[in-house]
Amino acid sequence: MNQSDIAGALPAPLGQRCSTAFFRLVGTPLGAVATIVVVAVTTLALLAPLIAPYDPVGISLDQKLLPPSLHHLMGTDQAGRDVFSRVLWGGRISLSISVLAAAIGVFCGVVLGVLAGFYGGSLLDHLIMRFMDFLASIPLLVWAIAMVGAIGVGPVNLGVVSIGNEGKIILLVGFLYTPSIARVAYGAALVEAQADYVRARRVQGAGSLTLMFDEILPNCLSPLIVQATIYISIGIVVEASLSFVGLGVQPPTASWGAMLSDAFNYVLSGEWWLPFFPGLAISISVIGINLLGDALRDLLDPRGQAGRVIV
Repeated sequence: MNQSDIAGALPAPLGQRCSTAFFRLVGTPLGAVATIVVVAVTTLALLAPLIAPYDPVGISLDQKLLPPSLHHLMGTDQAGRDVFSRVLWGGRISLSISVLAAAIGVFCGVVLGVLAGFYGGSLLDHLIMRFMDFLASIPLLVWAIAMVGAIGVGPVNLGVVSIGNEGKIILLVGFLYTPSIARVAYGAALVEAQADYVRARRVQGAGSLTLMFDEILPNCLSPLIVQATIYISIGIVVEASLSFVGLGVQPPTASWGAMLSDAFNYVLSGEWWLPFFPGLAISISVIGINLLGDALRDLLDPRGQAGRVIV
């Protein structure tokens, strides 16, 4: 195989493909709407310390259960805390947990999946993927509730390191994301490992680690990006579910799930704003992120016209 054949087998640089993908993403109606929603939610969460008009944990019993007004845009809760401020700060907690959990799951899943795919058919492949199948056999939320319930909601002390409840949720959910992401990475790596450009790099003397993480991995990113986006939205729901049943973020820290749990007793008493606004925040965030995942899937699909340009 001569140098021109090798150059033709190599894919376009990753940076060029990412830049092209971004502009194509915002150039579609679905992608533009999804990007606007995700950017808006993320910006509000990041700027919560500057935007929030009140202390999210400040109690003012003489102001409790006030309906939405100019002074309290989303009303106040049973402790007189401003719901708008708590929704903003709760977004920081919910989004940070979901994003960090997805990052951990992607890292662990990619390493294991690419490793198993590169050595497809070997004993290592079977050991890794059968263990992933075992973990994936039990629904994620069942795992999460069982493990958090077993460990408890208090901080875990590991010598000089103390892991709070938010940290435990991030590690746990990230660990539970690993099997699904590993299977996506495994399927993509199994195909890429047989591609011409990998054979070309073998001829040039590239080592196994170089082939796995410098050559194969960048060309497996399309399905992994979509999967990671979906898991961010799932993480929001998982965190809200755990907090709703008392196993997630603990009071008085604001999180969307904890706010829904606090509002449960007021659903039928007329204080509609207590469950409405945190529920609306969860819905908008999850829908926006899912729409972004759908747009990315359509954009990066190698069977589509856009995908043939990018991939």
